[in-house]
Amino acid sequence: MREDVVKFTSSIESDKKLLKEVIRINEAHVVMLTQRKIIEQKTGSEILGALRMLEKRLRLKRSHEDVHMAVEEETTRAVGLETGGNMHVAKSRNDQVSTAIRMALREELLNLMDSIIKLQDAMMELSEEHVQTIIPGYTHLQPAQPITFAHYLLSFMDALNRDLDRLDDAYRRVDQCPMGAGALATTSFPISRERVADLLGFSEIIENSLDAVSSRDFILETLASLSILAVNLSRLVEDLILWCTSEFRMIDLPDEFASTSSIMPQKKNPETLEITRARTSHILGDVVSALASMKALPSGYNLDLQEVTPKLWDALDTAGASLRILRSLILSLKVRKDVFQRLDLSFTTATELANMLVRKYNIPFRTAHGIVGRVVKDLVENNQSLSEVTPEKLDEVARKIAGISLKAKPEDLVSALNPREFVESHGARGGPSKTEVSRMIEVRKKLLIRSKGRISEKKEKLRHAQKMLTQAVYSHIHKPQDLGAGAPDA
Repeated sequence: MREDVVKFTSSIESDKKLLKEVIRINEAHVVMLTQRKIIEQKTGSEILGALRMLEKRLRLKRSHEDVHMAVEEETTRAVGLETGGNMHVAKSRNDQVSTAIRMALREELLNLMDSIIKLQDAMMELSEEHVQTIIPGYTHLQPAQPITFAHYLLSFMDALNRDLDRLDDAYRRVDQCPMGAGALATTSFPISRERVADLLGFSEIIENSLDAVSSRDFILETLASLSILAVNLSRLVEDLILWCTSEFRMIDLPDEFASTSSIMPQKKNPETLEITRARTSHILGDVVSALASMKALPSGYNLDLQEVTPKLWDALDTAGASLRILRSLILSLKVRKDVFQRLDLSFTTATELANMLVRKYNIPFRTAHGIVGRVVKDLVENNQSLSEVTPEKLDEVARKIAGISLKAKPEDLVSALNPREFVESHGARGGPSKTEVSRMIEVRKKLLIRSKGRISEKKEKLRHAQKMLTQAVYSHIHKPQDLGAGAPDA
């Protein structure tokens, strides 16, 4: 093959990420071949000895076709063709590459889920500081109703918890072993696919061999979950960018996450957030690219699949970096507690004024809504705030648009229009009241503990598998006379 063609089709750059996994796959495969007496004990021992030294010694080069051939070539160089030539018995690059990707992806997913939990921990810490910090909630980007900053953060904690669940669910399907599928039709050798899967820490095998080598839906599922995470992070970032502007004046960004203008010294630009917002869009591009690559492929292995994997690593890197930077920013974020001094925010309690008319004066809600709406319109036209409304004004508008006399008590107006009383009165499940937000915080603390426990269990399972494989390899290297003595599937 021409040198430029080899370079064009080579996957060696992205394969560097899989070197450790490919070596472990070969170790597990050779252990199984030896235990099943498919290759001789001495052959297995020599190959395993060479593989054990390979991770520190092997440096992938552009001249290598891919990581799989590099490992085989270097092992064969160390032990000779007569011995090393048996390493590839009963396997193919097709089942090997899919297995290696899944192994690397398991660790990436666990690290990413850790990063999500750390961001949630930071949000939890900030939430507990701002259970009573009142801010406006928005609809259509217009001030709508008072909430608290803790209530706001909990909304994103819950969104991140769903992201965590999606990734955890995807992990279950990633954690399936293709090894033993061969090129597509398994092998005529009496292998044990289950033994290899066990040594590599997989929960189960992918039974159908054609499906095992040609499916990449586990990548698509992971990318889809990452794209939803990216959208959630981008929405959070967009809020923070808006809220640190002089128009909103709701938060102050830490100086280390902002920069000044090259010409305007008064500027404090939210560049870290802007870059995060831009980079999360890259993840959307990665998932679309992967879907487009996969949609027209015939069954069986095709080299097009090689182009899908780098999109996965790129998306994981971007998501992980975004989560880490946001965690650091959240931990240093300053939330202004004087937001409701703004005149325009007084109107965010208008809904409660209408509710009060329904509760205390038996006015139909739609009528109350119309009265309050007209009052708001008149106040805005006169550059007044809602706190300046009087019982007389309400009565005047009620007579004009509804033909009713409304004798509202001044204390009822004061209570209905107070932002803090508004928040405290909204104590339905999931609402912004102090009692309800405090309850939600405690519930989510327990959810975080459970999430950490699930991830810890998965990590421990992988550590146990690594230890078991290492012990099996060293047992075979140092006690060749004992190889194959146990039951074939042990």
